[in-house]
Amino acid sequence: MKNYFFVVLLFSLFACNQAPSFKVKVNIRGAEGKAFLSQHLQSKWVKLDSVQLQDGRCQFKGIVKNPDVYYLILGNRKEKLPIFVENSVISITGAVDSIYKAKISGSLVHDEYQAFQDKLDLLDKQGTALFNQSKEFEKTGNKIKADSLMVLSEKIFDSIDICQKDYVKANPSSYISPYLLSRVYSDMEADVLEGFLSGLDRKLDSLTTIVILKDRVANLKKVAIGQIAPDFTMNDADGKPLKLSDIYSKNNYTLVDFWASWCGPCRHENPNVVAVFIDYKAKGFGVLGVSLDNVKEKWLKAVTDDHLTWPQVSDLKNWKNEAAVLYSVNSIPSNLLVDKTGKIVGRNLREEKLRETIGRLLK
Repeated sequence: MKNYFFVVLLFSLFACNQAPSFKVKVNIRGAEGKAFLSQHLQSKWVKLDSVQLQDGRCQFKGIVKNPDVYYLILGNRKEKLPIFVENSVISITGAVDSIYKAKISGSLVHDEYQAFQDKLDLLDKQGTALFNQSKEFEKTGNKIKADSLMVLSEKIFDSIDICQKDYVKANPSSYISPYLLSRVYSDMEADVLEGFLSGLDRKLDSLTTIVILKDRVANLKKVAIGQIAPDFTMNDADGKPLKLSDIYSKNNYTLVDFWASWCGPCRHENPNVVAVFIDYKAKGFGVLGVSLDNVKEKWLKAVTDDHLTWPQVSDLKNWKNEAAVLYSVNSIPSNLLVDKTGKIVGRNLREEKLRETIGRLLK
């Protein structure tokens, strides 16, 4: 967090006889209250500066060491508009009820970002159209057509991530590359993320995003394949504490499955885990479910509805679940496979990959 305090210091530097290095001029129709310049740091939104709005207008002043992404937040609204701030005069104009359509000018770095984002938005629009068409055909009972359109939709959505990764690789010195990487890194293992980071220009090292991603690499290495799974104890639905090591020591292989009742992809994957569990439990395959729910009733209903008959634990802290934090889980479904000694032998095994791995290990 050293970089955070450095940024806060820079925002507070105002020389009496010298104009600030940047100005962000805000003119948003209908905006009231205060405007905030914020950053997303370690999964938390941190307000770095605030200014009172007058007739939808205000101005931020300060100094940044390097261009970086900040977010404009208006009053108590939830919308957050990303802006690449550099030492220049930047103007933001628009309306409060369509903040994402606001026009941002005066930042060359933001211009680069917007040009690329426009291409991603076009892909997203195409993917969404195919998704909606798939749902319409599903309603009519035409499953074949619905499934084919859904496959096309998923390919387009996958291509959005691929485009961002390709951009990062092709533009290692771009100030928008760290931001794009922060949008696609969630399912990367330590070696993959480290590869992306090592390919970036060293001038980007001081950016907040890079500092955070390097910390993530260090944390992921602690729970990488070949490491002993960090032990933890958490209560089950009856308030009984269950210890991870007590679970895996009783099985030949144990899947530690991070999920939640509100997670659509998790619920979609659950039948696959159930099927593998049924087929291999007699051979020593076990599962420990770790729920990131925060409402006990919803958690237990999902356990029943999805026929999850293995041990389940949760501290009902949502993304602050202590086991999830310990294992650097920031997207779900997520899992790791450990052997009888607690050694991690697999990570993020889903769909056919889970069955193939368990079948190979317990043949």
